[in-house]
Amino acid sequence: MTIIDISRTLVGGTAVWPGDVAFQLEPNLEIALGASVNLASVNLSVHTGTHADAPYHFAQDGATMEAVSLDAYWGPAQVVTVSKEGGALEPGDFDGYDLSRAPRLLVHSAASELDQSVFPKQFVYPSPALAEHLAQAGIVLLGTDAPSMDAEDSKTLEGHHALRAQGIAILEWLDLSGVADGVYELAALPLKIAGGDGSPVRAVLRTQ
Repeated sequence: MTIIDISRTLVGGTAVWPGDVAFQLEPNLEIALGASVNLASVNLSVHTGTHADAPYHFAQDGATMEAVSLDAYWGPAQVVTVSKEGGALEPGDFDGYDLSRAPRLLVHSAASELDQSVFPKQFVYPSPALAEHLAQAGIVLLGTDAPSMDAEDSKTLEGHHALRAQGIAILEWLDLSGVADGVYELAALPLKIAGGDGSPVRAVLRTQ
């Protein structure tokens, strides 16, 4: 069995949602300067890089990160590639795939191949019709290599709300470059952040 890291590296210059807090690693103690240990602090948005969205991120009555069930973030997952580079994904974009093969779906698009220091000009996201279609196929988690489940200029966040209505957990900004379509074991546990609207994750796939 092989472990495949599908997380984006957190490094200075990593693209964030326009206007969000940029990632920063700040050394506090350094062995090279005479300290007994290296010790750093991190400043970042909880939606930096590969991350989970808590329902509270887009719904005032939604669960915060520490209260979200972890079941969806660990287990069989299917990676599928879509040809569409931007706009809403519809059920027809997955013709030819048997989505019932695994209860977690990871969407591989052109976004995985982009420079992670540049926020993408376009990306794909689920339509409400797709959210309903995925629920009918037994999907409990939708992961994407895009930065959001809605268009950058969306104010209504229909994709996010449709997934929540269907009980589907959200992972965003995966790195699926070089990952072949197929079924794997996914592990992408979020941090237990009280009141958190999201959390960075270390997302990995294990070949079966």
